[in-house]
Amino acid sequence: MKNKSLLLVLSAFLLALTWSCKKQESQVLLEGGKAPVLAASQTSGSTIAMAYANRALPAITLNWTNPDYRLNTGPSSQTVTYLLEIDTLGANFTNPRKLTYSFNGGLSRTFTQGELNTALLTTMRLQTNREYTLEMRVTSSLGLNAAALASNRLTFKITPFDIPPVVDPPLSVNLFITGSATPASWMSNGQTPPASPSQQFTRVSNTKFVLNSIPLTGGGSFLLVPAYGDWSDKYGFTGGGNQNNPMGDTFRRGGNDFQGPATSGNYRIEVDFQLGTYTLTRL
Repeated sequence: MKNKSLLLVLSAFLLALTWSCKKQESQVLLEGGKAPVLAASQTSGSTIAMAYANRALPAITLNWTNPDYRLNTGPSSQTVTYLLEIDTLGANFTNPRKLTYSFNGGLSRTFTQGELNTALLTTMRLQTNREYTLEMRVTSSLGLNAAALASNRLTFKITPFDIPPVVDPPLSVNLFITGSATPASWMSNGQTPPASPSQQFTRVSNTKFVLNSIPLTGGGSFLLVPAYGDWSDKYGFTGGGNQNNPMGDTFRRGGNDFQGPATSGNYRIEVDFQLGTYTLTRL
């Protein structure tokens, strides 16, 4: 009886060992691939033509090769993810404001002049009428950034162009902040207090205003007005009242109350009528 039990145990062990070996033999392993090759519709090092009048025309077309990932069982059938990055030369793609575009299986991307110009101004915050050198690359990967392979790099000179302001700036060329988030809080109906220098912006260009430092009360609200004490003309959030990103968002003439930052402290505020956006920076 003992010999029979021992035989059953031994048989089960051999069966498990055989199954384990077969399982190991059937594992799918990545053997590698070739780094994608990035190419463009114009020569690397050349200048990308940009003009407001031609904003609907193509600026550049980028295309790249498939890395041909291979498994121990043959060519991979998984969808390859590509990450296209555009940054200023010298930043080495570490700029938090760099442009990034993700593609699942795509092998090309065309940018119009208007689309690329908007991205350079709004995301990268580059200045108009100033020449920059951009660097571009593509990185391929499988799954969750597995087997990442970086392409060669291309560089291009580019000069962003001016665009009509998204929001018309105040004709008075003055701008103030008012609200419960500010030191003077909201104004009472009919109240026309004198302009507060600490709540007046400095006009640094035709479309940009900056308030270098102002103490704001956490959790408060505010509006922007051309005339302090007059709410008949105001600039506020493009969406619902106090539904904005507290550290910066879009705005429009006649908009709703802005939600201020959650934490009290001193802040720098930039208002860009060209882009229709504002940003707060904690000092």
